Amino acid sequence: MRLILFTAFFTFLLSIQTDVIAADTAEAQAIRAVLQKVFPDLEINRIRKSRVEGLYEVMLGLEVIYVTGDGHYILQGDLLDIQQQRNLSEELRSAARVDILQKIPENEMIEFAPDKVKHTVYVFTDVDCSYCRRLHRDMPELNRLGIAVRYLAFPRAGIGSKVFLKMESVWCSDDRNQALTDAKAGKIVTAVKCSNPVSRHFALGQSIGVRGTPAIYLENGREMPGYLPPKQLVRELNQ
Repeated sequence: MRLILFTAFFTFLLSIQTDVIAADTAEAQAIRAVLQKVFPDLEINRIRKSRVEGLYEVMLGLEVIYVTGDGHYILQGDLLDIQQQRNLSEELRSAARVDILQKIPENEMIEFAPDKVKHTVYVFTDVDCSYCRRLHRDMPELNRLGIAVRYLAFPRAGIGSKVFLKMESVWCSDDRNQALTDAKAGKIVTAVKCSNPVSRHFALGQSIGVRGTPAIYLENGREMPGYLPPKQLVRELNQ
């Protein structure tokens, strides 16, 4: 239950909501009433029938739980379609990630893109992490392969840390692309202050489950396990 409340808290904090489907059945109304009574601060984004008879899927931010029609029992865990070899819960989470990532203003991200974009990936990055630097060194090859990279800030040491302040300076630079490249090469970035999205990016990353960097999300919302060489990343994008 701590996981549920944690997810609901960040959903409220960031004011990011998926489309709410009206609870227009007696079962859905009962589920909503029970959940709101037990967890009055819970942000319920969606309730609808699952593919399993008698179970409803409930979206709480990016978390998916399953509830019986009478609202008496809750199941936490992924729902798998064995015959089709699909993780139905992860597909729901991926769709929710797409919705969240596409709502981020483009001018908040630092993008490295080729002239002809075939694919776009979102990367939560830390300028001091070794694999983030390795990914950035791959940028010419990634762009050659038609991949655009949209960077979001995720200073792993947290808000107010040295790397946090460094990343604020990167996002406040007149040439953010060059400043990010310099920072990832270990060069000193001129300290600059401005209104910037670094704190928001960090909180957003936590809310969708970022635990390390680089955290790569594909166009369909799939989360990659970390750094991938360019050709392997292309294979994942083409699946």
